[in-house]
Amino acid sequence: MKIDPAHLADIHARAITPAWTEAALRNLLAQAGVWAEAEADGFILMRQADAEAEVLTLAVLPDARRRGRGLALLQAALATCRDRGVSDVFLEVAADNDAARALYQSLGMIESGRRRGYYGRSDGSSVDALILTLNLGAALP
Repeated sequence: MKIDPAHLADIHARAITPAWTEAALRNLLAQAGVWAEAEADGFILMRQADAEAEVLTLAVLPDARRRGRGLALLQAALATCRDRGVSDVFLEVAADNDAARALYQSLGMIESGRRRGYYGRSDGSSVDALILTLNLGAALP
């Protein structure tokens, strides 16, 4: 699928709060080492620096959740990482996002750190970000 920042922004707006704008996504995609894997109902945005890659965001439309779309997008991104010579992948996830944490842990990602109060909520509260990592050599021999 051709990567269209407007389409990605639409998905992001319907899937995640706060959402990233089309301009922000276009700017990210223009940076060296940034790429996306996208489908009609979801996408994953990745950034690579040398042998490390970061999941910048994974967004799946609410209607498509719990049907394996997030897993498929993440697996596609991990395969691309491997093809690009990435050895380690990391991401941040809200400590209270049980569905996302279960997805990442199902692929062998482990908690390697915590950012206290990282995500602000609309009610003024905050939640920790868990830093999860995956060694691709160990996960995808």
